[in-house]
Amino acid sequence: MARAPRDRNNPGMASLGTRLVLFFVALVVLVQGIGAILVIRSNGEVAREATDQALEQGERVFQRLLEQDRRRLEQSASLVSADYAFRQAIGTNDIGTIESVLRNHGARAGADLMTLASLDGVVRADTMEVSRVGHPFRFPELLDAARDSGKASSIATVDGRLYQVVVVPVLAPEPIAYVSAAFEVNDALARAFGQLTGLAVSFVEADRGGQWRVEASTLEPGLRSQLGPALAAAGGTARVGEIGLGGEAYETRLSTLATPGPSRVMAVLQRPVAEALAPFRRITATYFALTLAGLALLVAGTLVIARGITRPVRRLADAASRVQEGDYRRHVDVQRADEIGQLAESFNHMLDGIVSREAQILRLAYEDPLTGLPNRAMFQEQLAKAVDAARAEDGHAAVLLFDMDRFKAINDTMGHPVGDQVLRDVAARVRAALAGRETLARLGGDEFAVLLAPGGDERGARAAASRILAALEAPVAVEGQAMDIAASIGIALFPGHGDDAPSLMRAADVAMYAAKRAKSGLALYDPRADERRREHLTLLGELKRAVEAGELVLHYQPKISIADGAVEGVEALVRWRHPVRGSVPPAEFIGFAEQAGYIGRITRWVIEEAVAQCGRWQRAGLELRTSANISARDLRHGDGLVDFVRGCLEREQVPAGMLRLEITESALMDDPKSAQSALARLRELGVTTSIDDYGTGYSSLAYIKQLAVNELKIDRAFVSGMEADQRNAAIVRSTIELGHNLGLAVVAEGVETDHELGQLRRFGCDFAQGYHFARPMEAAAFEAWLLRRRAEAVPGSVGA
Repeated sequence: MARAPRDRNNPGMASLGTRLVLFFVALVVLVQGIGAILVIRSNGEVAREATDQALEQGERVFQRLLEQDRRRLEQSASLVSADYAFRQAIGTNDIGTIESVLRNHGARAGADLMTLASLDGVVRADTMEVSRVGHPFRFPELLDAARDSGKASSIATVDGRLYQVVVVPVLAPEPIAYVSAAFEVNDALARAFGQLTGLAVSFVEADRGGQWRVEASTLEPGLRSQLGPALAAAGGTARVGEIGLGGEAYETRLSTLATPGPSRVMAVLQRPVAEALAPFRRITATYFALTLAGLALLVAGTLVIARGITRPVRRLADAASRVQEGDYRRHVDVQRADEIGQLAESFNHMLDGIVSREAQILRLAYEDPLTGLPNRAMFQEQLAKAVDAARAEDGHAAVLLFDMDRFKAINDTMGHPVGDQVLRDVAARVRAALAGRETLARLGGDEFAVLLAPGGDERGARAAASRILAALEAPVAVEGQAMDIAASIGIALFPGHGDDAPSLMRAADVAMYAAKRAKSGLALYDPRADERRREHLTLLGELKRAVEAGELVLHYQPKISIADGAVEGVEALVRWRHPVRGSVPPAEFIGFAEQAGYIGRITRWVIEEAVAQCGRWQRAGLELRTSANISARDLRHGDGLVDFVRGCLEREQVPAGMLRLEITESALMDDPKSAQSALARLRELGVTTSIDDYGTGYSSLAYIKQLAVNELKIDRAFVSGMEADQRNAAIVRSTIELGHNLGLAVVAEGVETDHELGQLRRFGCDFAQGYHFARPMEAAAFEAWLLRRRAEAVPGSVGA
């Protein structure tokens, strides 16, 4: 990965001066940091110890205040119980006097609630709620305690409010009733306790379910609502702990108060941690200020020292940065007699050498050594710049990609030196054909590209492509040998076919192969073709599975003798029964399977199935020569193909003469040497061979004469066009005569009408295939068709 260029004015972390400064700064920061950590930790511990002591002291004060209030209540209740008129009113059940005495004494003592209960625990008078009269006293355990010890006190809840309650017996001299006095525990009482203790004071009550309810507190309402859940989360059992309220930490101490019944009432004493830490934070801030001041002085002093050491080294570093940016012509200005001066002098000599070599390297990096044209790297760079310029100006650009249709055959047959000469000649012709504003490049092998920018619209691109094709029409003469060098050109336009250089190149490549398949010379990129290409890739993956899953099946089309109408043999044609797509014709998968290199697996399956079916027919008494198609790729591995065919024939016990292998004329021309060798070995084995689709390729009469074949099959395009064009009829007639003169049988493909069959008979054609006789059928259907044909045959008729 390329490194980002360094700013010469900012040498960065790697400079010597920076490292000196950083070393001393890091050392000071480390020492001061350790000291700061120790100071902060010590301050925190001291602050928490002080807070714990304050809470402990506040708890003692709180308990004493609570005890004082309890005693005051007891005293008030005792005064009431000792009042003679009160005891007399109790004896006479004078309720009015009882209530008057309770109210008067309660008002003097500041009690919020005065209650008289009978010995059996029934309320006889109550200063707050008359409705309680006649009902049991709420806290019978306090009555029992007062009877046993002469008095009792507790914190209790009455009608949802918290009270400090005391109970004393009324003696005359034996107990005749019980007097209860109570103070409400409210916010006012909490504030009074808070002022005396210097703490935040809250009274909370916990029920059996673990829910905490704040009854009174000095906290603000927002913090008060958070206190109960915080205590519940802490479990409510910690004697001392830290609780968060409103984003602030509070050191907390819980003090359990005596309560009747199952509920628990506690006093919560708290102090904010920040309040305790405030004095220590000022100490810490002062410490950090002194540390920063010392650090600034240290940095300033270290920088002064480092600059004196690193200045000459910095100049060398700046020069190296300029070299990294491509500036090799400025020498280093360091005049010293020491080692640094010697280094600067050597650096200047190195710059001089780089300048002389860079020009040579640049030429080699961006120029094709064979043709002198720009190479792939230069073309892609210029294409990217042209696309950026066209995008900025809302303009157009075009890419033309082409290669030679038969260059591989020339290279393999004539050798690489001849191939190199052909490429140089192609480059010279195309350069001369272009107008001069285009960029022509050789991308590699026999692949060339042309960039039209600016103004690369469709019209200009097609015109340039036509000039290229015209320039390549004449054969190339190398060592007295004339060779055809026709090309296929793909055109891609910006912005319609791609918005960047890679997408344009890919689109041009797709268009080039479309032109090659259509044999049209040139083709404009068609997104639909690209979509079909992606669909073919998906289909190829499914095709690999189809062979193993048994989805392929052979159909058989009869070959008819034109002379007597006899069925001479059958041609095995592969079909694909796709579980989702249904029947997939061979035209949709054979071609791209061959391009992807998977055709060999399909060919072997077809041969194996065709030989097996031929054997079954032979054992059933049907002597039918069976034909199967093979590809150019199969011929390149001729030894393996011959061995495979021999194995299939031996395994099924089928005579070699009962198998005929068909190969297209264009496939024969793809690799002539391999084809000739493979066909010769097949003839030695006894297998007959046939040239399929004759007339669509580029083979010469001399070449056909050398091939070890037995049969010519005229392409259906010529046969079906005989009625409309007499030139097609002439081609068919001359092909039949050619085949017969070479000792070959001739088969006409695609026969569909009586007229075509009649002309073929007049021309002397030997055999015919086509829908006029029968469509391709599965083996069982073909057997039934053959039996019907033989049963219905009339002597002398043909094609009935």
